[in-house]
Amino acid sequence: MAQSPTHRLGQFIGELIEKSLHKPLAALAKKHGLYLDYKHARPARDGKHKALWRDLKGNTHDLDYVLEKGGTETKVGRPKAFIEVAYRRYTKHSRNKAQEMQGAIMPLAETYAADRPFLGVVLGGVFTANSVTQLSSHGFGVLHFPYASIVAAFKVVGVDVAFNEDSSDADVAKQVRECQRLDEAQRGRIGKRLHQLHRPELSQFLAELETCLTRTISGVLVLALHGRSCETASIQQAVEFIRGHDESSAIAGFCRYEIHIRYSNHDEVRGSFQEKLEAVRFLETFR
Repeated sequence: MAQSPTHRLGQFIGELIEKSLHKPLAALAKKHGLYLDYKHARPARDGKHKALWRDLKGNTHDLDYVLEKGGTETKVGRPKAFIEVAYRRYTKHSRNKAQEMQGAIMPLAETYAADRPFLGVVLGGVFTANSVTQLSSHGFGVLHFPYASIVAAFKVVGVDVAFNEDSSDADVAKQVRECQRLDEAQRGRIGKRLHQLHRPELSQFLAELETCLTRTISGVLVLALHGRSCETASIQQAVEFIRGHDESSAIAGFCRYEIHIRYSNHDEVRGSFQEKLEAVRFLETFR
């Protein structure tokens, strides 16, 4: 089925926003000795174009940008940042898209919890304040380019991309043709202008990313837990166990290792292990 003109226009705008971020992200990756993955034929994934990552349940997620530690064109590294880009024209679609992005990245954040990657979303177009707040509350760094700014950025090359639900397919199809005729230099000017219009927001987003990339371990707490444990079916039973526990009694057998790793930016990673080897392997991943 052929795509509608409005879909093609939205796709073009979204891809332009995505490509405009390549240069600043590549500069940040180079500065910190990281590999920047994006949509291109990469030998490390058998020449496949999409930047696909798999979660613990075996589901694959298509991402726009991933910063990797130790990654190369031929070797997949450890993820240090997952970044998704999306464009939406209407409010009625924004919340669903925000939930979709959250649903794509959160399973990967859980899968690579030991790496504690930066989670970033770049929103273009109309997104409600609630959508942005929802993403921020789940630990995402959010950069938003409003619809009016996108329209203004395209005007630097004489193209009007404004449309609404009353616009005819013929008018939007004409806008698509005008966009497709733009050369790389003109597309670059649009992206540059968009960044200029939101320089503080872009700088803040990149600063949040860099803070995550440059964090260091500030402390490691290891608890070797011994004693009798209690698993209850209710809060009341747990309260009764604690009240009746004799803290002066002799130490019983070993239970598990609890490990808390604290970072300079106040992030924290926790692990719980019954086997010494698994606890050591967990800590070794942070060297």
